[in-house]
Amino acid sequence: MQTATLTTGQLARAAGVGRETIRFYERQGLIAAPPRGESGYRRYPPETVVRLLFIRRAKQLGFSLAEIRELLSLQQSPNATCSDIRGRAAAKVADIEARIRDLERMRAALSALVNACSGRGPASRCPIMEALTGQEAAALTAARNDATEEK
Repeated sequence: MQTATLTTGQLARAAGVGRETIRFYERQGLIAAPPRGESGYRRYPPETVVRLLFIRRAKQLGFSLAEIRELLSLQQSPNATCSDIRGRAAAKVADIEARIRDLERMRAALSALVNACSGRGPASRCPIMEALTGQEAAALTAARNDATEEK
């Protein structure tokens, strides 16, 4: 008895991803390249749906494709333990927390700029634009002063 296989389109629908995503994951080695049927179409085993759903969930949790590849490798390794996987997940939590802190700093800085701008006047005098060009303008002024002093 032959196991039912899926075409790329069927697999894409079952996993909720695009066909190009499937081909990309194949090229990245996240899913195995399937054999082709007599018609020449790729024929994926049903287990590929489970792998694609795993990849989607891991991406939603912030894992990069390289990290997902590592997790999948650990899953297949007879020597890997839950502790190995827990360590990867804990590292991802720390990474996310650092990004949240960075985003909070950005939000605070940008909110201060928005509050400093009345929304009136020419764009050339906008406090937001002045703040964004401030360091560059100071560096340009310093460079001009240095050039003048050298003459």
